[in-house]
Amino acid sequence: MDILVMGGTRFVGKPLVERLQAAGHALTLFTRGNKPAPAGVEHLIGDRTTPDGLQQLDGRRFDVIVDSSGRTLDDSRDVIGRTGAPSHRFVYVSSAGVYADSELWPLDEDSLTDPASRHAGKADTEAWLRSEGIPFTSFRPTYIVGPGNYNPVESWFFDRIVHGRPVPLPGDGSTITQLGHVSDLACAMARCIEVEAAANRIYNCTGRQGVTFRGLVEAAARAAGQDPATVEIRSFDPAGLDKKARKAFPLRLAHFLTDITRVRRELAWEPDFDLETTLADSYTHDYAQQIPTSPDFSADAALLGEG
Repeated sequence: MDILVMGGTRFVGKPLVERLQAAGHALTLFTRGNKPAPAGVEHLIGDRTTPDGLQQLDGRRFDVIVDSSGRTLDDSRDVIGRTGAPSHRFVYVSSAGVYADSELWPLDEDSLTDPASRHAGKADTEAWLRSEGIPFTSFRPTYIVGPGNYNPVESWFFDRIVHGRPVPLPGDGSTITQLGHVSDLACAMARCIEVEAAANRIYNCTGRQGVTFRGLVEAAARAAGQDPATVEIRSFDPAGLDKKARKAFPLRLAHFLTDITRVRRELAWEPDFDLETTLADSYTHDYAQQIPTSPDFSADAALLGEG
Protein backbone atom coordinates (compact mmCIF):
# COMPACT_ATOMS: atom_id res chain seq x y z
CA MET A 1 0.00 0.00 0.00
CA ASP A 2 0.99 3.65 -0.45
CA ILE A 3 1.26 5.04 3.07
CA LEU A 4 1.77 8.61 4.27
CA VAL A 5 3.28 8.87 7.73
CA MET A 6 3.00 12.24 9.43
CA GLY A 7 6.19 11.95 11.44
CA GLY A 8 8.20 8.77 11.25
CA THR A 9 11.77 9.72 12.20
CA ARG A 10 11.54 9.78 15.99
CA PHE A 11 10.11 7.73 18.86
CA VAL A 12 6.82 6.03 17.78
CA GLY A 13 7.52 6.67 14.13
CA LYS A 14 10.86 4.87 14.00
CA PRO A 15 9.74 1.33 14.94
CA LEU A 16 6.50 1.83 13.01
CA VAL A 17 8.33 2.77 9.81
CA GLU A 18 10.64 -0.23 10.25
CA ARG A 19 7.63 -2.54 10.43
CA LEU A 20 5.86 -0.96 7.49
CA GLN A 21 8.98 -1.16 5.35
CA ALA A 22 9.51 -4.80 6.30
CA ALA A 23 5.94 -5.50 5.15
CA GLY A 24 6.72 -4.05 1.72
CA HIS A 25 4.64 -0.87 1.85
CA ALA A 26 5.63 2.26 -0.13
CA LEU A 27 6.20 5.03 2.40
CA THR A 28 6.14 8.80 2.28
CA LEU A 29 7.25 10.56 5.47
CA PHE A 30 6.31 14.15 6.24
CA THR A 31 8.52 15.70 8.93
CA ARG A 32 10.19 18.95 9.92
CA GLY A 33 13.45 17.51 8.66
CA ASN A 34 15.25 17.62 11.99
CA LYS A 35 16.22 13.95 11.71
CA PRO A 36 17.17 11.91 8.65
CA ALA A 37 14.70 9.51 7.13
CA PRO A 38 15.63 5.87 6.54
CA ALA A 39 16.66 4.74 3.07
CA GLY A 40 13.93 3.64 0.74
CA VAL A 41 11.26 6.19 1.66
CA GLU A 42 10.14 9.49 0.16
CA HIS A 43 10.86 12.26 2.64
CA LEU A 44 8.84 15.47 2.47
CA ILE A 45 10.06 18.27 4.73
CA GLY A 46 7.75 20.96 6.02
CA ASP A 47 5.93 22.42 8.99
CA ARG A 48 2.41 21.04 9.23
CA THR A 49 1.32 23.92 11.46
CA THR A 50 1.93 26.69 8.92
CA PRO A 51 -0.43 27.68 6.10
CA ASP A 52 2.07 26.70 3.42
CA GLY A 53 3.60 23.75 5.23
CA LEU A 54 1.36 21.08 3.72
CA GLN A 55 1.41 22.29 0.11
CA GLN A 56 3.61 19.40 -0.93
CA LEU A 57 0.68 17.10 -0.19
CA ASP A 58 -1.72 18.85 -2.57
CA GLY A 59 -3.28 16.33 -4.90
CA ARG A 60 -1.43 13.35 -3.47
CA ARG A 61 -3.49 10.24 -2.78
CA PHE A 62 -2.70 7.50 -0.29
CA ASP A 63 -4.15 4.17 0.74
CA VAL A 64 -3.27 4.78 4.38
CA ILE A 65 -2.46 7.92 6.34
CA VAL A 66 -0.77 7.48 9.71
CA ASP A 67 -0.90 10.52 11.96
CA SER A 68 1.34 10.08 14.97
CA SER A 69 1.93 13.79 15.61
CA GLY A 70 -1.47 15.47 15.32
CA ARG A 71 -2.80 17.01 18.52
CA THR A 72 -5.88 18.92 17.35
CA LEU A 73 -8.73 18.30 14.94
CA ASP A 74 -7.32 20.93 12.57
CA ASP A 75 -3.96 19.12 12.48
CA SER A 76 -5.47 16.01 10.95
CA ARG A 77 -8.30 17.67 9.04
CA ASP A 78 -5.80 19.91 7.24
CA VAL A 79 -3.86 16.88 6.01
CA ILE A 80 -6.99 15.20 4.67
CA GLY A 81 -8.00 18.50 3.10
CA ARG A 82 -4.87 18.28 0.97
CA THR A 83 -4.84 14.58 0.16
CA GLY A 84 -8.44 13.56 0.36
CA ALA A 85 -9.50 10.70 2.61
CA PRO A 86 -7.25 7.63 2.46
CA SER A 87 -8.77 4.81 0.46
CA HIS A 88 -8.10 2.19 3.13
CA ARG A 89 -7.51 3.62 6.62
CA PHE A 90 -6.56 6.65 8.70
CA VAL A 91 -4.42 5.42 11.62
CA TYR A 92 -4.30 7.83 14.52
CA VAL A 93 -2.31 8.10 17.74
CA SER A 94 -4.77 9.45 20.29
CA SER A 95 -4.27 9.28 24.07
CA ALA A 96 -5.82 7.69 27.13
CA GLY A 97 -5.58 11.21 28.48
CA VAL A 98 -8.94 11.90 26.79
CA TYR A 99 -10.76 9.97 29.54
CA ALA A 100 -12.53 11.69 32.41
CA ASP A 101 -11.71 10.87 36.03
CA SER A 102 -13.56 7.81 37.23
CA GLU A 103 -14.30 5.66 40.27
CA LEU A 104 -14.25 2.52 38.10
CA TRP A 105 -10.97 1.01 36.95
CA PRO A 106 -9.59 0.03 34.52
CA LEU A 107 -11.05 2.34 31.90
CA ASP A 108 -12.32 0.80 28.69
CA GLU A 109 -12.90 2.45 25.32
CA ASP A 110 -16.50 3.30 26.25
CA SER A 111 -15.52 5.21 29.39
CA LEU A 112 -16.50 8.87 29.49
CA THR A 113 -14.13 11.38 27.96
CA ASP A 114 -13.30 14.79 29.41
CA PRO A 115 -14.02 17.74 27.09
CA ALA A 116 -11.73 19.88 29.26
CA SER A 117 -8.77 17.50 28.91
CA ARG A 118 -5.65 18.93 27.30
CA HIS A 119 -5.99 15.96 24.93
CA ALA A 120 -9.58 16.80 23.99
CA GLY A 121 -8.47 17.65 20.44
CA LYS A 122 -7.66 14.00 19.92
CA ALA A 123 -11.16 12.90 20.94
CA ASP A 124 -12.54 15.59 18.64
CA THR A 125 -10.49 14.14 15.79
CA GLU A 126 -11.84 10.65 16.42
CA ALA A 127 -15.41 11.97 16.45
CA TRP A 128 -14.85 13.93 13.24
CA LEU A 129 -13.37 10.96 11.39
CA ARG A 130 -16.40 8.87 12.38
CA SER A 131 -18.87 11.59 11.39
CA GLU A 132 -17.19 12.03 8.00
CA GLY A 133 -17.31 8.30 7.28
CA ILE A 134 -13.52 8.10 6.96
CA PRO A 135 -12.37 4.58 7.93
CA PHE A 136 -10.02 5.00 10.86
CA THR A 137 -8.30 3.14 13.65
CA SER A 138 -7.31 5.12 16.72
CA PHE A 139 -4.98 4.09 19.53
CA ARG A 140 -5.22 5.49 23.05
CA PRO A 141 -1.97 4.69 24.87
CA THR A 142 -1.27 5.67 28.46
CA TYR A 143 2.42 6.56 28.94
CA ILE A 144 4.53 5.51 25.94
CA VAL A 145 8.10 4.79 27.00
CA GLY A 146 11.20 3.15 25.62
CA PRO A 147 14.28 4.12 23.61
CA GLY A 148 13.96 7.53 22.01
CA ASN A 149 11.36 8.87 24.44
CA TYR A 150 11.61 12.66 24.37
CA ASN A 151 9.14 13.06 27.24
CA PRO A 152 10.68 12.91 30.75
CA VAL A 153 8.87 9.84 32.03
CA GLU A 154 11.20 6.95 32.82
CA SER A 155 14.23 9.26 32.55
CA TRP A 156 12.86 11.35 35.45
CA PHE A 157 13.08 8.30 37.70
CA PHE A 158 16.42 7.15 36.27
CA ASP A 159 17.95 10.59 36.91
CA ARG A 160 17.21 10.47 40.61
CA ILE A 161 18.10 6.83 41.07
CA VAL A 162 21.42 7.00 39.21
CA HIS A 163 22.51 10.20 40.93
CA GLY A 164 21.56 9.05 44.41
CA ARG A 165 18.81 11.60 44.86
CA PRO A 166 15.57 11.08 46.79
CA VAL A 167 12.58 10.31 44.60
CA PRO A 168 9.56 12.50 45.41
CA LEU A 169 6.23 10.64 45.29
CA PRO A 170 2.73 11.94 46.02
CA GLY A 171 1.14 10.60 49.20
CA ASP A 172 2.07 7.05 50.09
CA GLY A 173 3.03 6.14 46.51
CA SER A 174 0.07 3.80 46.04
CA THR A 175 -1.38 5.63 43.02
CA ILE A 176 -1.53 3.28 40.03
CA THR A 177 -0.19 4.20 36.60
CA GLN A 178 0.49 2.25 33.41
CA LEU A 179 3.36 2.22 30.92
CA GLY A 180 3.57 0.74 27.44
CA HIS A 181 6.61 0.09 25.27
CA VAL A 182 6.87 2.12 22.08
CA SER A 183 7.60 -0.97 19.96
CA ASP A 184 4.45 -2.69 21.18
CA LEU A 185 2.37 0.31 20.13
CA ALA A 186 4.08 0.36 16.73
CA CYS A 187 3.32 -3.34 16.28
CA ALA A 188 -0.38 -2.81 16.96
CA MET A 189 -0.51 0.15 14.59
CA ALA A 190 1.09 -1.78 11.76
CA ARG A 191 -1.13 -4.78 12.36
CA CYS A 192 -4.40 -2.83 12.31
CA ILE A 193 -3.92 -2.02 8.63
CA GLU A 194 -4.24 -5.72 7.83
CA VAL A 195 -7.34 -6.31 9.96
CA GLU A 196 -10.65 -5.27 8.42
CA ALA A 197 -12.44 -5.49 11.77
CA ALA A 198 -10.17 -2.70 13.03
CA ALA A 199 -11.89 -0.15 10.79
CA ASN A 200 -13.71 2.51 12.81
CA ARG A 201 -12.39 1.13 16.08
CA ILE A 202 -10.68 2.78 19.02
CA TYR A 203 -8.18 0.79 21.05
CA ASN A 204 -6.55 1.30 24.41
CA CYS A 205 -2.99 0.13 23.81
CA THR A 206 -0.41 -0.14 26.58
CA GLY A 207 1.15 -2.64 28.97
CA ARG A 208 -0.88 -5.50 30.46
CA GLN A 209 -0.64 -4.32 34.06
CA GLY A 210 -0.67 -1.17 36.10
CA VAL A 211 1.95 -0.38 38.72
CA THR A 212 1.99 1.82 41.80
CA PHE A 213 4.37 4.74 41.88
CA ARG A 214 6.41 2.89 44.50
CA GLY A 215 6.48 -0.19 42.32
CA LEU A 216 7.64 1.94 39.40
CA VAL A 217 10.55 3.31 41.45
CA GLU A 218 11.55 -0.24 42.41
CA ALA A 219 11.38 -1.48 38.81
CA ALA A 220 13.33 1.55 37.55
CA ALA A 221 16.01 0.88 40.19
CA ARG A 222 16.36 -2.71 39.06
CA ALA A 223 16.62 -1.58 35.44
CA ALA A 224 19.47 0.74 36.46
CA GLY A 225 21.26 -2.04 38.31
CA GLN A 226 20.48 -0.58 41.74
CA ASP A 227 19.09 -2.19 44.86
CA PRO A 228 15.57 -0.74 45.30
CA ALA A 229 16.09 -0.80 49.08
CA THR A 230 18.82 1.84 48.73
CA VAL A 231 16.56 4.33 46.90
CA GLU A 232 15.14 6.98 49.19
CA ILE A 233 11.50 7.88 48.60
CA ARG A 234 10.13 11.13 49.99
CA SER A 235 6.42 11.81 50.18
CA PHE A 236 4.81 15.10 49.20
CA ASP A 237 1.26 16.36 49.54
CA PRO A 238 -0.04 17.34 46.08
CA ALA A 239 -3.02 19.15 47.59
CA GLY A 240 -0.74 21.85 48.94
CA LEU A 241 1.06 22.59 45.69
CA ASP A 242 0.40 25.17 43.01
CA LYS A 243 -0.08 23.95 39.45
CA LYS A 244 3.46 24.80 38.40
CA ALA A 245 4.99 22.80 41.23
CA ARG A 246 2.72 19.81 40.56
CA LYS A 247 3.97 19.68 36.98
CA ALA A 248 7.44 18.90 38.30
CA PHE A 249 6.25 15.34 38.86
CA PRO A 250 6.10 13.60 35.46
CA LEU A 251 2.96 11.47 35.93
CA ARG A 252 -0.69 12.11 36.61
CA LEU A 253 -1.39 12.36 40.32
CA ALA A 254 -4.50 10.17 39.99
CA HIS A 255 -4.95 6.56 38.90
CA PHE A 256 -4.34 5.99 35.19
CA LEU A 257 -5.21 2.43 34.20
CA THR A 258 -6.86 1.12 31.03
CA ASP A 259 -8.31 -2.19 29.85
CA ILE A 260 -6.58 -3.55 26.73
CA THR A 261 -8.90 -6.52 26.17
CA ARG A 262 -10.28 -5.14 22.91
CA VAL A 263 -6.96 -4.64 21.13
CA ARG A 264 -5.68 -8.03 22.30
CA ARG A 265 -8.81 -9.79 21.04
CA GLU A 266 -9.48 -7.98 17.77
CA LEU A 267 -5.89 -7.59 16.57
CA ALA A 268 -4.58 -10.85 18.05
CA TRP A 269 -1.93 -8.63 19.63
CA GLU A 270 0.02 -9.13 22.82
CA PRO A 271 2.67 -6.81 24.27
CA ASP A 272 6.16 -8.23 23.94
CA PHE A 273 7.35 -6.12 26.88
CA ASP A 274 6.26 -6.21 30.50
CA LEU A 275 7.14 -3.45 32.96
CA GLU A 276 10.54 -4.89 33.90
CA THR A 277 11.69 -5.49 30.33
CA THR A 278 10.28 -2.14 29.20
CA LEU A 279 12.35 -0.20 31.72
CA ALA A 280 15.42 -2.38 31.22
CA ASP A 281 15.25 -1.79 27.45
CA SER A 282 14.85 1.95 27.90
CA TYR A 283 17.71 2.15 30.37
CA THR A 284 20.16 -0.07 28.45
CA HIS A 285 19.49 1.15 24.92
CA ASP A 286 18.87 4.81 25.62
CA TYR A 287 19.47 6.32 29.05
CA ALA A 288 22.71 4.47 29.90
CA GLN A 289 24.23 5.59 26.61
CA GLN A 290 23.81 9.27 27.45
CA ILE A 291 23.56 9.56 31.24
CA PRO A 292 23.43 13.28 32.05
CA THR A 293 26.20 14.38 34.39
CA SER A 294 24.21 17.10 36.11
CA PRO A 295 20.42 16.85 35.74
CA ASP A 296 18.34 19.74 37.03
CA PHE A 297 16.75 18.72 40.32
CA SER A 298 15.75 22.23 41.37
CA ALA A 299 12.02 21.60 40.96
CA ASP A 300 12.15 18.77 43.51
CA ALA A 301 12.50 21.32 46.30
CA ALA A 302 9.09 22.79 45.47
CA LEU A 303 7.52 19.34 45.43
CA LEU A 304 8.96 18.55 48.85
CA GLY A 305 8.20 21.94 50.37
CA GLU A 306 11.86 22.81 50.71
CA GLY A 307 11.89 25.87 48.49
